[in-house]
Amino acid sequence: MEITIAGPEHIHFAKTISQTIDESAKDRGTGIARRAPEYIMEKMNNGNAVIAFSGDKFAGFCYIEIWGHGKYVAHSGLIVSPAFRGQGLAKRIKKKVFDLSLKKFPGAKIFGITTGQAVMKINYDLGYKPVHFSELTDDPEFWKGCQTCKNFDVLTRTERKLCLCTGMLHDPNENKSKPSKTSAFLSGLFKKKK
Repeated sequence: MEITIAGPEHIHFAKTISQTIDESAKDRGTGIARRAPEYIMEKMNNGNAVIAFSGDKFAGFCYIEIWGHGKYVAHSGLIVSPAFRGQGLAKRIKKKVFDLSLKKFPGAKIFGITTGQAVMKINYDLGYKPVHFSELTDDPEFWKGCQTCKNFDVLTRTERKLCLCTGMLHDPNENKSKPSKTSAFLSGLFKKKK
């Protein structure tokens, strides 16, 4: 299995990645924003994506989005092909894209929104904490990306204050010596599930 920063040489995987994201959204019945192959290609061409593959088979993917003039970075489109699930690949991809973000955008707050407990656990292990949506970017372009999610009506009805997703944030500038009450709660929750 190879996990690497995606580049132009990986563009031929873009359609498969887009279809895998769509199929996962249908299978899980949860909110996953769709991404067109062209959008995925753009992320690859800019060196803002991580891809996993085995031989000539696509295995997994995640990309970086930059918001608020570089003050915020989001990881989106985390997907693992069904044939490669259950092997810890999502965690390895997420760690690689997290490290890439820290290198390319030092000082930026890294965030994500998700409905998936597995992704929440991965984020927590990387140092993210759950936050209110008001602590995430206020860039309207980010929130436009949620339009293809089946839960978009919840987000719009609450004026982007609430949704079924959980917002999680890693602030590299935050004092990590004192865990928050929420972090302590999540730590206990995830330790019980191991």
